[in-house]
Amino acid sequence: MAEADRTWRVASVGECMIEMQETESDVLRRTFGGDTLNTAVYLKRSFDAASRPSDVAYVTALGTDPFSDDMMAGWRGLGVDTSAVRRIEGRLPGLYWIRVDEAGERTFYYWRNEAAVRSVFEGEEGQALAARLPSYDLVYVSGITLAVLTDASRTVLLEALSGVRAAGGRIAFDTNHRPRLWASREMARRCQSDMLALTDFALVTYDDERSLYGDADAGVTVTRLQAAGVPEIAVKRGGEPCLVSTEGGIVEVPVPPVARVVDTTAAGDSFNAGYLAARLAGADPIAAAKAGHALAGRVVGHKGAIIPEDA
Repeated sequence: MAEADRTWRVASVGECMIEMQETESDVLRRTFGGDTLNTAVYLKRSFDAASRPSDVAYVTALGTDPFSDDMMAGWRGLGVDTSAVRRIEGRLPGLYWIRVDEAGERTFYYWRNEAAVRSVFEGEEGQALAARLPSYDLVYVSGITLAVLTDASRTVLLEALSGVRAAGGRIAFDTNHRPRLWASREMARRCQSDMLALTDFALVTYDDERSLYGDADAGVTVTRLQAAGVPEIAVKRGGEPCLVSTEGGIVEVPVPPVARVVDTTAAGDSFNAGYLAARLAGADPIAAAKAGHALAGRVVGHKGAIIPEDA
């Protein structure tokens, strides 16, 4: 099948939570949010914008409650395939609450210890879900995914990802380190090491790597990821040029000027989507990084993680 006619099958594995945000009139606004969902949505939109057939699935677990029903309906409305969402009786989605102070600074409060997604790959049903992953061309995972899973679910996921590569699929990983989600720095490093051994595309943020490993600069990050065996690396540095490393060497890819930055919530998630969509379409890593920057530049110019589709 010609590349232009191929239907790309992508799975994004992770957690989406109920978001509660206080408005100026002390009224709560309920929506949902999650790093891997953001990337799934922008991957689907990138494929659609290029008129490339695709099936972008979100792999997670929810409860059988009305809130979970609402989330599923919302994802379908965004074009995301929900056939790989597991529903667990008696469990609920995670929840976080956003408070904004007088200076505009946001503080997040989380309720996620009993979230359904933690056990997504446990038991026969969970293992059957994991067994579907090798049928995808690309599977995307983040460090938050690894952090929220139970040890049993994480083990099953890593085994399934090994099967993805054995079947000819590729793995993309954003380390997305969140210290509060890990019992210790050592555990986070160990789990990341296991994941990096299976990774084809490492799409990381330098600030996260510095937090976890103490990297002196982004070049140190690239060297460390290369030593871990990752063949293709992009290190995001906010408004500074990202570093892209392939077999041909390390290249700085500048970030185009953005007229107005409104909200950087999903900047990294959308960069990842633009990068991966371009690579699957046959672009080289440098062109893919430019595509990632372009998409992220559009996203940060609007409020919220998922911007209007016509934007």
